[in-house]
Amino acid sequence: QLQLVESGGGLVQPGGSLRLSCTASGSTLDHYAIGWFRQAPGKEREGVSCIGDGTIKYAAFVKGRFTISRDNIKNTVYLQMNSLNPEDTAVYYCAAAFTQEGCSENVSAYDYWGQGTGVTVSS
Repeated sequence: QLQLVESGGGLVQPGGSLRLSCTASGSTLDHYAIGWFRQAPGKEREGVSCIGDGTIKYAAFVKGRFTISRDNIKNTVYLQMNSLNPEDTAVYYCAAAFTQEGCSENVSAYDYWGQGTGVTVSS
């Protein structure tokens, strides 16, 4: 059973950076697409970025600021977040879907979820 654990969240000032990690256990991530999602208080969970089978996608609101990458040796996917602003405050989740066809920005496409890591952007 694939398990995902996020880490790297915290409090950061506007304009600052954080790097989130999503580490898998129970299986390798070789044949999984990984998505990063976020959920702010009172809002629906939304896709941030995903990576899979040579495909990388970003939501329009993070393009140019966030970078997703994966290290198959460490079985980890990263989300480097730069130029953070208060609107980026949310709980960030990573999720995995067994697929060999790209990746999806949709919550419903993913079968495995981590517990989330909180990101607060505030001065």
